[in-house]
Amino acid sequence: MKRSVLATVIAVAGSCLPVAESGNAPLQLKQTIALPGVEGRIDHFALDVASDRLFVCALGSNTVEVVDLRKGQRIHSVTGLDSPQGIAYIPELDRLFVANDKGGICKIYDAKSYQAVGEINFKDDADNVRYDDASKRIYVGFGTGGIGIISASEGKIIGAIKLPEHPESFELEKQGHCIFVNVPNARQVAVIDREKSEVIATWKTDGALGNFPMAFDEADHRLFVGCRTATNACCA
Repeated sequence: MKRSVLATVIAVAGSCLPVAESGNAPLQLKQTIALPGVEGRIDHFALDVASDRLFVCALGSNTVEVVDLRKGQRIHSVTGLDSPQGIAYIPELDRLFVANDKGGICKIYDAKSYQAVGEINFKDDADNVRYDDASKRIYVGFGTGGIGIISASEGKIIGAIKLPEHPESFELEKQGHCIFVNVPNARQVAVIDREKSEVIATWKTDGALGNFPMAFDEADHRLFVGCRTATNACCA
């Protein structure tokens, strides 16, 4: 399972440009990359496009695995983590922000030396991480209901947005100021105005439960929300 998940990501990452150029050509598996010693669940990824490095949150092994996509092999393991879940790579700073479930610590690493250069304590369950390159801010879902706001350059928390329950996947609007957030335990998608740092709308999922994954098609104004179970409704 670990290898198949990583192989799928490699297929997507390696095929994006050819697919874009060739229209409707299907994605194809390019390679699989073994991660010896990695056990248990794998969570989120981040991509360094310029250097073709893939950063993999190996939650079950308490590491971030660094994969060289050109060589097709792991080149480093970042250790000393505690159930890493979310991750963001900031190209202009060459830094990694890694959110940990246990303890709620978001650790900051220099992505050349892989040495820790800072951390932010969210107390509990730091999870999904997103980067807004326009404002140079990082957003981290955490705890029993909040999204923390971090200054990327300073590596410091500068605010937080309250939610009724723990946030799962969320997406940032690039041509506006909204954040769309899955809040599964509240059975809703919350819409946040990130200039005001407050929830401005909630969309109920009704009979569709467990709304964890999300994808945003901003060009066509469509938000896709995947739900794990449903009663008499679907969520999309």
